[in-house]
Amino acid sequence: ATFVVHIDEAGCEGFRFAAGSSKWFVLSAVITRKVKDQETIKLADSVRKQLGKPEKKPLHFRDLRHEQRLPFIGQIAMADLRTVSVLVHKPSLKRPEKPHERYRLYFWSLRYLFEQVSLCCKDHRTQNDSGNGSAEFIFANRSGMSDKEMREYLHLLRDKTDSSNVRIDRSIIKPDQIRVYTTGKRMGLQVADAVASSFFYAVEPSQYGYTENRYVRILKPTVYHREGHIIGYGVKFCPHEAHKILKAEELFGWV
Repeated sequence: ATFVVHIDEAGCEGFRFAAGSSKWFVLSAVITRKVKDQETIKLADSVRKQLGKPEKKPLHFRDLRHEQRLPFIGQIAMADLRTVSVLVHKPSLKRPEKPHERYRLYFWSLRYLFEQVSLCCKDHRTQNDSGNGSAEFIFANRSGMSDKEMREYLHLLRDKTDSSNVRIDRSIIKPDQIRVYTTGKRMGLQVADAVASSFFYAVEPSQYGYTENRYVRILKPTVYHREGHIIGYGVKFCPHEAHKILKAEELFGWV
């Protein structure tokens, strides 16, 4: 593989909003070249030392205080990587998932993430790259989900490419290059967790009605774009109906 893509999420998949389910679900990818993958390890170690955290203790963004999150995000913003995020406004979905439909929301979001990652990797391939231009995918472990389920879903997407308006580059995304680890086992997943959480905090109001968009504004240099366009490339909002909310509410002025 030429690229390594670490993927993590923020928010929940539930639809019981009155009972505490989040209105937003975020899936984020952190993309690096495989030859530079060690730099993500150095990044996480550097942040841990800066914050005075114990060696090898995983960094969980939600467990950090605001003043600790800022230097973490600041170091990600200066790193040689690209980020892609899919933000789903669950109340805008016309056909919300049913309890018996296993991981439907996650896989639906993942389809769009794979498409955007395909574009990003394709745009950043060069003749001097090592590897065959494909990407190795590292997922954060999800309770009850197996590597096999992830690969089967990717096979399904690849089969539907072109015929069902699915746009995935088969030369970049390969089912046999999917791995699942716990966050503590891969430093890149700690970076992906920070990115996904940052976008989640930028759209999901706290119990007091406030959002925090400072993290995503700091991360802007890392966000994948085409000819200066970020929305629809490095940041994708779903479904299309969600765009009405973005325009109507002041909380989303950062967009």
